[in-house]
Amino acid sequence: MAVNNTQIQGTVDPKFESVREVFLQNFLENSEVGAAIAVTVNGESVVDLWGGVAQKESKKLWMEDTMVNVFSMTKGMVAICAHILADRGLLDYDAPVAQYWPEFAQNGKENIPVRWLLSHQAGLVAVDARLGPGDGLNWDRMVHALEETTPQWEPGTKNGYHMVTFGWLVGEVIRRISGSASVGTFFKNEVVDPLGVDFFIGTPESEDYRIADIIPPAPGSLVRTQVEPSKLTKRSLVPASEEVAGNPNSRGWRGAEIPGANGHATARAVAKIYGAVACGGVLDGVYLFSPERVDIMREVQVQSMDEVLELETRRSLGFMHPIPDSGDALGSNAFGHNGAGGSMGFADPEYRIGFGYVMSQMWAGDLMDPDPRAQLLARTVYQCLS
Repeated sequence: MAVNNTQIQGTVDPKFESVREVFLQNFLENSEVGAAIAVTVNGESVVDLWGGVAQKESKKLWMEDTMVNVFSMTKGMVAICAHILADRGLLDYDAPVAQYWPEFAQNGKENIPVRWLLSHQAGLVAVDARLGPGDGLNWDRMVHALEETTPQWEPGTKNGYHMVTFGWLVGEVIRRISGSASVGTFFKNEVVDPLGVDFFIGTPESEDYRIADIIPPAPGSLVRTQVEPSKLTKRSLVPASEEVAGNPNSRGWRGAEIPGANGHATARAVAKIYGAVACGGVLDGVYLFSPERVDIMREVQVQSMDEVLELETRRSLGFMHPIPDSGDALGSNAFGHNGAGGSMGFADPEYRIGFGYVMSQMWAGDLMDPDPRAQLLARTVYQCLS
């Protein structure tokens, strides 16, 4: 299909043809530059589309295997890793973090349970240490900084998005329990390779040829980041700032493990992973966890005003949930995680949907407002199933 020089490639089940139409509409009306969408139902691919360009300057086309930085969508993958360990009886959500990570027991953090890390209630949205260039790329530096940090509120009393620190906090627990060299290694060995998908936490240089460049929104457009330096919102972003972690298109950023913010993936990978979750934790003979574990994963832990985002959020153990009556396109039983600028992945066990949408052009809207491109696509998928 070619309209206005936009090439939409891939396959779509005839029942989901309207998804292709909406995907093209995003290029024509919603400033899409390069993107991909994939959807599975009952573990089978029903949508696998891509289009546009991966590099705006060179006009290099977005290809079938193009990956892109999916920012906070990576948090959902880290949570899946934690639930794999819980399903094996190796991680107890209610055990103190310090049981697995003794050095964490400093400055009022002795009794924080793992559950509060996963549900963003630990009060560790920022670090007390002054960070310098490259610190955000250094795992040990960030872990030690979090060990020494005093919670920003009494743990368990409030909910606040651990915008970047979530990945190091939960990731270090995973690393300590599993004995893996890193959370990225555990994710690769236990999820990515068994399912045969392209999703990296810490992307090797050999994959750079197929990574699309992130295109930032216009300056000042991410409203909630434009706040006073003293605000938690601003402080929470510091570890991933260009001054501390570098440009998101740099080799340093791509190669580091920043599990709260720097996964690189195809839409196909996201859809298949969440498709496995939607099918009860088992897909194509690959066992991630039991159906009972999926029920635990999606049990809402907190719904309240977020101290960092300054809006109402609804969260389970590592995942975002739609707010009832908010106009969110996702089904009431869906859960997953969005990424800054618009990427979105989710599972819906009721409809057995696995959904993945990734893009290069970050949406120029409020930081946590739903991206209309992803919302249009998700809404259309549900309409095709009705």
